Amino acid sequence: MRLHVDWTRCDGHGACTELLPELLTTDEWGFPLLRDDQREPVVPTDVEGFARRAVRTCPLQALRLVE
Repeated sequence: MRLHVDWTRCDGHGACTELLPELLTTDEWGFPLLRDDQREPVVPTDVEGFARRAVRTCPLQALRLVE
């Protein structure tokens, strides 16, 4: 499973970075940054629940999990 960020939808609310710090951090304006340089990082199985919650919590639906 991979995490996809739709950068055209994201407004930098930062909820995803708080729920998924294993994969995301923020820039100085609050927008998420991927911790590695992959376009769609692999979600480790031990944080899948947090990733699903981050997707559900995103106010602009800018996150998606893809197989």
